[in-house]
Amino acid sequence: MSEKKQKNSSVKSDSSKVNFAFEKVNYQLFIASIAVVALGFILMMGTEDIYSFTKITLAPLVVVLGFALGFVAILYKPKKKNIQE
Repeated sequence: MSEKKQKNSSVKSDSSKVNFAFEKVNYQLFIASIAVVALGFILMMGTEDIYSFTKITLAPLVVVLGFALGFVAILYKPKKKNIQE
């Protein structure tokens, strides 16, 4: 009886490979997108001038690019390497 339990536990350990939804590259891209969005909001704070080029044009563009990078980070699927022996 104890032999069956040991065999079952060894089978489970071999087949218990965890599959994550994202790879390391996806997380790196997502962190980069958060940094770009944060940079955009920092640029929006800017100086005292309300109608400066940085606040009106550049900062919103940087924020949109950061969100686009986040979208790419979610959809990006890295290529699998085939290990041939």
